[in-house]
This record gives sequence, structure tokens and C-alpha cells, in this order.
Amino acid sequence: MMTVRSLLAFMFLTFAAVASSPCRAATHPNIVFVFGDQWRAFAMGYSGDPNVKTPNLDLLAASSVNFTHAVSAVPVCTPFRASLITGQRPATHGLFLNDAHLSDSAITVAKVLDAAGYDTGYIGKWHINGHGRMSFIPPENRQGFVYWKAMECTHDYNHSFYYADTPQRLEWPGYDAFAQTDDACRFIRTHSKSEKPFALFLSWGPPHNPYPTAPLEFQKMYDPAMIQLRPNVPPEIAARTRKELAGYYAHCSALDQCIGQIWKMLKDAGIEQNTIVVFTADHGDMLGSHDMIRKQKPWDESLRVPMLWHFPAKLGSAGKRLDAVISSEDLMPTLLGLSDIAIPKSVEGLDYAAYMTGGESPNRENAALISCPAPFGEWSRQHDGREYRGLRTGRYTYVRDLKGPWLFYDDEKDPYQMENLVGKPEVADQQTMLDDLLNRRLKAAHDEFLPATELISRWGYHVDATGTLPTAP
Repeated sequence: MMTVRSLLAFMFLTFAAVASSPCRAATHPNIVFVFGDQWRAFAMGYSGDPNVKTPNLDLLAASSVNFTHAVSAVPVCTPFRASLITGQRPATHGLFLNDAHLSDSAITVAKVLDAAGYDTGYIGKWHINGHGRMSFIPPENRQGFVYWKAMECTHDYNHSFYYADTPQRLEWPGYDAFAQTDDACRFIRTHSKSEKPFALFLSWGPPHNPYPTAPLEFQKMYDPAMIQLRPNVPPEIAARTRKELAGYYAHCSALDQCIGQIWKMLKDAGIEQNTIVVFTADHGDMLGSHDMIRKQKPWDESLRVPMLWHFPAKLGSAGKRLDAVISSEDLMPTLLGLSDIAIPKSVEGLDYAAYMTGGESPNRENAALISCPAPFGEWSRQHDGREYRGLRTGRYTYVRDLKGPWLFYDDEKDPYQMENLVGKPEVADQQTMLDDLLNRRLKAAHDEFLPATELISRWGYHVDATGTLPTAP
């Protein structure tokens, strides 16, 4: 736990860094960071999905920087969230399993923003406290966020609870994403009148399963019989997958309405120009592709996430697509870079702020390190899951398991990843190049690619037969 002395020292260093910056707190932009749970990159109108209706996100994409190759480095909830707020890789912060606890002494984006003069807030799903999914999260476990209406984890969207400043469990009325969005809009309206900048993080539980729980008006928008499937969904599960996708898309359209509500509030409050709005997700969802479900897997349906950055004052409003690969640990430094706030030395991710304004990409090889350090749950060994390390580049996916090369796709020629190229003579040079790059990336990340059992023991975790940490309150 961070002591009073270490916290004061951290705040002093951060204030010193901010004071040396040419930009003072009064001119820092506001931040609204919005992310869904299990929303894959393809489930957007603007990304070409023929089924889903996302008119507000389509308009937002048309006036934002759209990272078309954004990935979740460890595509599951807790690892992404820990990387989001620390700017570190899971090999460093240690949260490579769901329901683990992030050290209270971590240097997080909220602590940095607090020290830079921001009012910070968090609404929705948290999932990095690790002391029970329905347990109260006290202020010392909130990683610097001050305004607080959150729950560790729940997916009962129509009977959803949260905590504020006391251990009294409170309930969101109706569909929780709608109520959370209403609360976010109240926060924005109130803080738009302040001289201090604000940073609000809004974390929705949908479109994560259960799929058929979106409001009825949105469920009626989708007829399972009319859903067009991705070519990598096997015919034998087509009917089930169409039904699940209809519910999934209903959640997506409901959340799209929420995005429109937030965007309108920023405009009505007169602060849209100087507010950074980020829209993304913690990971994707296989939804039948390759006959698989959910996340943790190294295929694009699980790995790739939407990633929009809207900041008219600095990025303009014309909208542009960028193909640089950006990953989970890059979000904190990029937010701070766009806000003209010094990035702590503890951060391992890359700052893409200059790249978004016309500079060079900070990612020279245009590659992200992807991994599943310890498979669990539906990806456990009981369900043929495996540890892996790999790369997602602008063109290729290359993955090794503990036995050696496992997957190799040319994602440009084979966008649905139907042909595994591992060991094929015609691509031997590319495979060798990617294998060498993977070795360099693992070395830089201090990732020894240990078996899950050894890694779990090293971090002192105690898991069940499926490799899962306990989640009971």
C-alpha cells in the first residue's frame, strides 16, 4: 500500500513535472474515456459490419482519429484495465488473470491527473480490486479516482449495483448502461462550469454476455434469421451464433445511443472542442468465429478493439484512419501526451499523441506484443486453452505456444485468418523475421514466457482447477 510519505513524494514529483511544462492545468483538456466490455473492432457500422446499427459512433468516427489496428495485449478484462491505468504490461503489473488486485502503490493515470489539477471520476465496471466481485471498494483501493460510482464486476445489467462513498450497496435503475450514462452526463454538466479540467472514465458492462438482456426496443432491431455471419463461423453453429449476435448487436446499438447522449452533452456544455473523447473496449468476442467463444484467444475477433480519439482543438474534426498498431499499455501515455502532462518513468507504453497530429509513429516495427500468460475459464486447459506469446503487426499475426510456432496469418491476404502458414516454405523468411522480432519484444518486456503454473506461483496466486482466481464476495 502507498504510504503517506511515498504519496506526497509522488505528488511533489508530478507537480514539479507539470510546473516545468509550458502548459498549465487551466489549459489542460478535459478527458472522457468510454469503453465497453467485450466489444470487438468489427461490430461497428463504420468498420463495415453489415448487421449492426451504430449511427452515433459512425458520425463520431467520421470526425475522429480511428486507429484501425488497435489491439488488447492480453485480451481479457482485468489485464486490460490494469494496463490502461498504469501504462504497463502484465509482466510488470502482474494482473494477467481476471480478479487479481492491482497494487495500491501503482502509479496510475488518475493519480497523475489528480496531481496535475484534474477532478477525476470513475463510473461502472472496475475489475482490478480482486477482493470479491460484489464487495465494497474503499477509497484507498480506487487508484486515485475521486468521484466514484462503481462495482468490481457484474453482468446482470437490469439488476445492477454499485457503491459510492459508503459500503451501502446502491442500484442503478433499469438498464445499467443507460443509468451510468445519465450519471456521466450529470458529471460533465456540473464540471463543465469549473475552472479545473476533469477526467471521467465510464466503463460499461455490455455488450459482454448475457446477450439477450438489452432493452426490448433494441432487441427488436435485430432478426437472427437476417444476421450475416463472418466466413470463419462453422455452418454447424450458424443458428446459435446468429441468435447470440442479434442480442450482442442489440447491446451495441443501445450503447451507441449512449455515445450520442454524451457527445450531445459535451456540445451543449460548450466544451467539446477542448475535450478528449476516447472510445474503445477492453477486448473482443469470438462469437462463433473458428468455432470459439468469448476472449483470451489470439485471433482478431478476440484481440482487436475499436479505438476512436476525438479532440477537435488538437486533432481537428475532419477524421482520419491510422493503421499504426496501438495496444493497451499505450493508452495512458497517449492521454497524458495529448494533455501536455509529463509521463511517469514507470510507464512502458508508447505515446501516440504526436503521431495523431502528423508525426511519425513511435512503434517502429508496427507490432504489438500479445499474450495469454495463464489461460483460465473457457480457455483453460480443460477446454484446449494454452499459454501463448505473439505479435499482431499491421499485416501479420504470429503466435508461439510453449511447444513452438503455433499460428501465422497474413491478415492482409487472409482477413478471416482461415489459413495457418506456420512451416510453409514460401513464407519461411517472414516467419523467421517475426520470430526474431517476437524474441526481441519478449526480452524488452522482461517476459520469460514461463508456463502458467510457474508464473502463477511466482506471483503468489491461488487458482482453481480451471486456472481461475476466486471471485466470491
